[in-house]
Amino acid sequence: MLSVVRVHLPSEIPIVGCEITPYVLLRLPNGAISTEDVPETAAVDGHFMRYRWYRIQSDRKVAICSVHPMEQATIQCLGCLKSKIPAAKSYHCSAKCFSDAWQHHKVLHERASSALNENGVEEEELFGRFGSGSSGILSSGSGSMSNLGQSPGVNNGPVPLYPSGSDKSSGETWFEVGRSQTYTPTADDIGHVLRFECAAVDTEKKVPAGPPTSIMTSRVIPAPTPTPRRLIQVNGDVLGHLDMDSQSSSFGTFTVLSYNILADAYATSDAYSYCPTWALSWTYRRQNLMREIIGYHADIICLQEVQLNHFEDFFAPEFDKHGYQALYKKRTTEVYAGVPHAIDGCATFFRRDRFSHVKKYEVEFNKAAQSLTDAIIPPAQKRVALNRLIKDNIALIAVLEAKFGNQGTENPGKRQLLCVANTHVNVHQDLKDVKLWEVQTLLKGLEKIANSADIPMLVCGDFNSIPGSTPHGLLAIGKVDQLHPDLAIDPLGILRPVSKLTHQLPLCIFFICKDGRCRL
Repeated sequence: MLSVVRVHLPSEIPIVGCEITPYVLLRLPNGAISTEDVPETAAVDGHFMRYRWYRIQSDRKVAICSVHPMEQATIQCLGCLKSKIPAAKSYHCSAKCFSDAWQHHKVLHERASSALNENGVEEEELFGRFGSGSSGILSSGSGSMSNLGQSPGVNNGPVPLYPSGSDKSSGETWFEVGRSQTYTPTADDIGHVLRFECAAVDTEKKVPAGPPTSIMTSRVIPAPTPTPRRLIQVNGDVLGHLDMDSQSSSFGTFTVLSYNILADAYATSDAYSYCPTWALSWTYRRQNLMREIIGYHADIICLQEVQLNHFEDFFAPEFDKHGYQALYKKRTTEVYAGVPHAIDGCATFFRRDRFSHVKKYEVEFNKAAQSLTDAIIPPAQKRVALNRLIKDNIALIAVLEAKFGNQGTENPGKRQLLCVANTHVNVHQDLKDVKLWEVQTLLKGLEKIANSADIPMLVCGDFNSIPGSTPHGLLAIGKVDQLHPDLAIDPLGILRPVSKLTHQLPLCIFFICKDGRCRL
């Protein structure tokens, strides 16, 4: 008979707007273990799985801390109330908590004040897509039925508008809020504990074949407001030798964003032990990523570490809604040993009203490594060489045609083309020769494209390199210092002669700084 072996939550703390899909391990009638759902339309041996979600409401009102969601709030910021900031963001568990969070918290006040001055910035834009308008207080179980309402766009299935059960001794009332395995907490859930139940149900009798298996969450918290980024203004000196006025007058201007979004497969608690599990969950991060990326209104967007399934199921359709066309290239899989659909790659998006797609090139560094070893590595050493060179990295190159600019003024009829390269040089820091070789390989390929059609070049990506490194020098000034200590690491001889490490592309370098450390 169909039965439940175990139920596990991906994160103990549910977040408003972030769907929760518990892991349900089933034992099938034949004894096999499965994580696949068994709906009524595909019953197994006369049984199917039924799911229920409940909100547990208490008679006792409790405010929760906006910074430490496991703690009860003891103070409230009156400035938030005056500024009409959602009350859930105004609670703190202690004076120290409020003081420590002030640098971030005061930004809410500044943004609220700015919104009032501009007359028209919606609260959703200010405080995030989810959770606005909630009090942040665990309400009375005897409250109005409006607590059963759901946020727009959230589909948790039809639910009855009456309590499903109560416990007079604890003052708790259960309200059914969902009837599918996946549930998306709403603003009405803030401060409440959720209960998930699953049971195998007899297809004919429509009754559970045994007691349900259940699991409880912690209290639901509102989606925290992301810390605003400190942007660095680029001055004219960084542009160096380039005549930007001339470039702009002939092509027009556009904006570009490059962002390594951290693939979900790499966002593990082991790698990011300082980060709570709910903040690492993909359902939470993807909404913050979209909100931030779309907020920059860039004409061209280059993303790295985009999982294939996330590109197909989330990013491509979401960016399409905002007027972007999408291109994608996944990494190769000679080294990769994970789940096929979870492999990551590079995604390039461009606004359809600003550009049209002309051509797409795909660079697979594994193939380049194979060609290189065939040419210069003795047969007896090829296996060792390939083990060092093959990293499954790729580059996505797109040739776009601008729908703006000064066509017809200086060169009537000439197409305004632009070549956009997007890559992620994901190589261990000890393999400095491999990292530099991949950058050189990409630049040589881009040189051929630029020379063949006189196309301006835009190179984006995460190069995992800092100023002063050989990849940075090659990109920034077109050559590598022949006395650079990194060149001493070249066991395969792939960087010799050093004089070949050059390119003629007129690139200017923009890099990011974080915590005093800068990198490409």
